[in-house]
Amino acid sequence: MTDAAPPGISRWAIRIEFDGRPYVGWQRQKSGLSVQQLIEEAAEHLTQGRKVSSVTAGRTDSGVHAAGLVAHLDFPDDAPLSRKAVRDAIGYHLKPHPISILEAAPAPEGWNARFSATWRRYRYTILNRPARPAMQEGFVWHIRAPLDVEAMQEGASHLLGGHDFTSFRAAACQARDALRTLDELTITRSGDHVYVDVQARSFLHHQVRNMVGTLALVGHHQWHPDRVKEALEARDRCKAGPTAPPDGLCLMDVGYPDDPFRP
Repeated sequence: MTDAAPPGISRWAIRIEFDGRPYVGWQRQKSGLSVQQLIEEAAEHLTQGRKVSSVTAGRTDSGVHAAGLVAHLDFPDDAPLSRKAVRDAIGYHLKPHPISILEAAPAPEGWNARFSATWRRYRYTILNRPARPAMQEGFVWHIRAPLDVEAMQEGASHLLGGHDFTSFRAAACQARDALRTLDELTITRSGDHVYVDVQARSFLHHQVRNMVGTLALVGHHQWHPDRVKEALEARDRCKAGPTAPPDGLCLMDVGYPDDPFRP
């Protein structure tokens, strides 16, 4: 795949917010409803049913949410489009699905939602209290026992920078290698909430959820923080902790040197 839009195509960038619970994830699957399918079908109302294809900056899993996922849509170049039309018309045709188009803009020349991105940012939210969630059900990982956030941050420090993340990679991951560079991995508490914020150019399948599951063991004092380094260096998925549930994971933002949404 090349970065540029093919001839006869008008490429548009969109920023998307969605509740991931009803879907099999972003990408179309043989069975089940995907975010990609719904957005493409909604976009085709702007082209009298002609095909509109999409590419995303990050393919979220089933149950994972997005507050600022970026994708591009390739329209026939004779379609009458404007920022307002793309945003509002697609948003209208997405009803009643919990998917919203936050912004739309013409893509810069040569721009590609996936290949032009220089970073992706995720937040994982843990509700850390004895009482179960009522209003936040499906959007947090509920952990009753107190978590030691300072110990978790100490363990997280071993994961920063460039490493082979085989120990934190899903068995089904299709990436060519497990070499990734974490630019940020910070853990903070605000009341009953523990936030794990992570940023990198790209991530492996389940990498964030596997890191969070491992760091939760540190927070429970089941693991010493240095054991995270041992798990990383083992390059063996069996040596790291469990996979955290998808509920607490949200793709927050995607960064581009040539940001199509910049005024």
